[in-house]
Amino acid sequence: MDVHGRDLRYFVTVAEELHFTRAAERLYVSQPALSKQIRALERQLGAPLFTRGRGDVRLTPVGTALLPHARRVLADWDAGRSAVAAALAEQRATLVIGMSTSPGRGGLLPAVRSRFTAAAPGAGLRLRQVGWEDPTAGLADGSSDLAYVWLPLPEPARYGWLVVAEEQRFVALPQAHPLAAGERVSMADLLDEPFLALPEEAGALREHWLAPEARGGRPVRIGAVVSGPDETYEALVDGRGVVLLAEGNAPLLARDGVAVRPVEGLSPSRLALAWRADDTRPLVRRYAEACRQVTAPRIA
Repeated sequence: MDVHGRDLRYFVTVAEELHFTRAAERLYVSQPALSKQIRALERQLGAPLFTRGRGDVRLTPVGTALLPHARRVLADWDAGRSAVAAALAEQRATLVIGMSTSPGRGGLLPAVRSRFTAAAPGAGLRLRQVGWEDPTAGLADGSSDLAYVWLPLPEPARYGWLVVAEEQRFVALPQAHPLAAGERVSMADLLDEPFLALPEEAGALREHWLAPEARGGRPVRIGAVVSGPDETYEALVDGRGVVLLAEGNAPLLARDGVAVRPVEGLSPSRLALAWRADDTRPLVRRYAEACRQVTAPRIA
């Protein structure tokens, strides 16, 4: 014997109203159709659910016994439908991926997208460029769901991350600079140079690209504050300072009038995919896992 959810919903509504006409109005069906459906349910169960008198409807002992179970079945079904709707919405959602510089690096983005799309075929991805003044690339204010960022992050306990690349730090300097004549540059030779710096809002990341740990306590000279690759290139050509950058970002500045050289005596820079630690959405985890699968062979 199969009882449909519609039959149970009709039964519960009549049990709550104890009036077939009012119950029919709540259910947006005709009163004769509702009465017919209740009688069909009673035949399936083999017992009457209501006693019907002139203007008087009451639950029978069988109806009273069935009511809490019918309500529980309907509540479970409603919860199940809500869960399905949420899962479908999740699959169709669009993740926003923030970045301050493109993490191209050997086709990383297309490879991650391919794996992510295979795992979540209905989901979309949107890349957004974020200025260097926000070292979280939109994670902090919630405008990005995940982000490719340079470590260290401010308030690191707020985030989880996966390192996708470790790269030597390079220096970009005017082509006519004496240090550009060699193939490599020592950090000791850069200590008296004015440096181009990220905005102060970048916090710990600004410090990373000024390398105070390699200066032996000597203060940094700031030649200019820059907020993007083009602004940095113009400041270099104008002779306002030198700037540290990751090896993978060297092509952004290695243009006419600018030389890029590896720097000895510095720890590597680390590029990471990051997300908010309290964001437990499955779609976010799927993207992170896709990135992990792509990058694990590269970093190993």
